[in-house]
Amino acid sequence: MGREARRAYDLDQIEIVPSRRTRSSKEVSTEWRLDAYQFDIPLVTHPTDAVVSPASAVAIGRLGGLAVLNAEGLWARHSDVDAALAEVRDALEGSSDPGPAIRTLQELHAAPIDEGLLGEALKTIRDAGVTVAARVSPQRARELTPMLLAGGVEILFVQGTIISAEHVSRGEPLNLKEFINSLDVPVVAGGCGDYRTAMHLMRTGAAGVIVGYGQGVATTTDEVLGIGVPMATAIVDAAAARRDYLDETGGRYVHVIADGGIRSSGDIAKAIACGADAVMLGEQLAEATDAPGGGLYWTSAAAHPNLPRSDVVTVGPADRTLEQVLFGPSDEPYGSVNLFGALRRAMAKTGYSDLKEFQRVGLTVRS
Repeated sequence: MGREARRAYDLDQIEIVPSRRTRSSKEVSTEWRLDAYQFDIPLVTHPTDAVVSPASAVAIGRLGGLAVLNAEGLWARHSDVDAALAEVRDALEGSSDPGPAIRTLQELHAAPIDEGLLGEALKTIRDAGVTVAARVSPQRARELTPMLLAGGVEILFVQGTIISAEHVSRGEPLNLKEFINSLDVPVVAGGCGDYRTAMHLMRTGAAGVIVGYGQGVATTTDEVLGIGVPMATAIVDAAAARRDYLDETGGRYVHVIADGGIRSSGDIAKAIACGADAVMLGEQLAEATDAPGGGLYWTSAAAHPNLPRSDVVTVGPADRTLEQVLFGPSDEPYGSVNLFGALRRAMAKTGYSDLKEFQRVGLTVRS
């Protein structure tokens, strides 16, 4: 009594409805464009050291996706990251208790950020000729952005668990609108989970909005903070905000990037069908031989100094290449390999030729 709660849906509670038309998957395009940058597949990596190293960022870029380096991660703090990652693996080995691995990550992230190391990591990506993207937290965005721009970052991600248009702190608050307007590079901001916050972030001038907080096998945000983001509803809400903002501005399009609740290639298709322009993947890529975590996965929230919100989990043996994970061939029937080949097939089976068309596909909700 006196309280209302909205009914909301996760991706596993909805289904895509085929139309009267089908087409060959060879006639389907999965290309998308963010500002002036075009990509072959709607893939953005979750900015975790378990997935994105300078080398894997280059590999993902060459395969047509966008890799996002964590500018507050291990590559910005340690000269021998392989040794640091080995410490994490050793701490987890032979134990089901994540505590030692979490403490190891906290200790590794207690080292200061080294501008030289960060610049060297960015240079490796830049020299390979792929798009350079990096993530900063709202708390450190003002401090770290100048060195990121000097290092050649072309797309900046300002990402936290949940962020708003104005981050308030004891020091000078980060006014995201003023911050974005002061930059010459596109900024993607998030995460958010509802229409109002998505609209506020779009009005800051962001080129893209992240929906969700990376919910998956490793994240514990719901257990720790009680915050949940039912992804199907959240994506639809953000897409509605995008449509209204497009009308409000007379044509400015803001991209919606879905981050979380995606376990299989079918969920990727559902996220796009709900209105996402791209998906942010982490754990799905951690099984690849190219992933620096060696089969382990965690998010950047695992290293929080006093309130970690991510486990360190084993997602499987690192026995497939990134190319196989993204494009196959697949030797299993559960949607964890050939992720974007499956997206193309879903689009073809429902008769749509590109991602924008596919956002109009019919949906049903399970009873």
